[in-house]
Amino acid sequence: MPAGRVAQDCCDRCAGAGAVLRTGAVAQRRLLKAAVFPARESSRSEGRQVGQPARVDPTLAYADPNPAAHRGAGDGELSRAVAGTVLDVSPQVLVLGDETAEQRYTLTPGALAWRGAQLEPAALQQGDQVVARLHPASGRIADRIWANIGRATGTIIERSGSTLVVDEGATRNPRVVVIRPPAEGRVLVRFPTLEPGYLLDVIGLRRNGELHAIIPATSQPAYPADKLPTPQLVGHVPDSISGSATWHEPGDGPAGVLGVCYPALDPDTGCAEDAINGHSHGYARMPYLAIGSVLRVRNECTKRETALTVTGCAPVARLFNDRCVTCDTSPRGRVADLTMASFVALGGELDRGCFNATITIGR
Repeated sequence: MPAGRVAQDCCDRCAGAGAVLRTGAVAQRRLLKAAVFPARESSRSEGRQVGQPARVDPTLAYADPNPAAHRGAGDGELSRAVAGTVLDVSPQVLVLGDETAEQRYTLTPGALAWRGAQLEPAALQQGDQVVARLHPASGRIADRIWANIGRATGTIIERSGSTLVVDEGATRNPRVVVIRPPAEGRVLVRFPTLEPGYLLDVIGLRRNGELHAIIPATSQPAYPADKLPTPQLVGHVPDSISGSATWHEPGDGPAGVLGVCYPALDPDTGCAEDAINGHSHGYARMPYLAIGSVLRVRNECTKRETALTVTGCAPVARLFNDRCVTCDTSPRGRVADLTMASFVALGGELDRGCFNATITIGR
């Protein structure tokens, strides 16, 4: 069985009664922490004005390869994401880095972490690989942290007991996904057919080269991956297209580059994934684009938007005709597969898996 990266998917809507009780306990501890440890302005400890750029180790920060191209309406409210290894953590401070550098981030009183379930940031452990969302007003204040989070989205190609092998596309290695109690019941409710040929989309924890699934990211389509229903195509392709925006792990690429994978790349681009399962186009009606094109992506839940460069294919996204219900009910179809940095910057919660999105071509 091939060794793969761990992927995980989480959704607050799928939490059971135990998770609800834990969330209430976390909320109570947050109020106590706010009373005992008032939030500190980062400018007091850094000796600089809030809003001035912080010096950040480029190995820790998510990088924007073309920042000038990404400015636009709504960008002033964008968050920034940083990634790194936890070196130390307390109720007030998170320290990320490696053996050569470290960065310190003040935690807000209401900061939350996720490592399979919601917990206090102080419960994180040294060595956890985290993605942290920084407060828009300061590059040194973090309010949301995801530890060891991963995701597996694709077609099941092999099953042995509670272990699945998932094909995520021609340019990615197969992923090994393990589904064990108590997550098994939660996953089976929304993915009842865990057999080769059917689609899977789960969020979980990366452990020893495997993804230990925690919760489903969506509901399983009733059709096998090679039987994608063809929607009725009426009229011309609209200027703005609405649907679901999801996220993916960086794989072998640079961690944290802002960008978006697009489900309908022009076949002339020679993308290795264009012919996956015989589908060159997805459920949503979308025009063909080339790598390097610019999409304006808007999170309809947070009203944040920005321009992102198309950096790759999203062949698996075209196989899903699901809806996102993060803040309403989106039209069917996945219209964008964002990098983790882009998803977080637009206000997405990684453990929820998607947000309702509208994309505009070349604006």
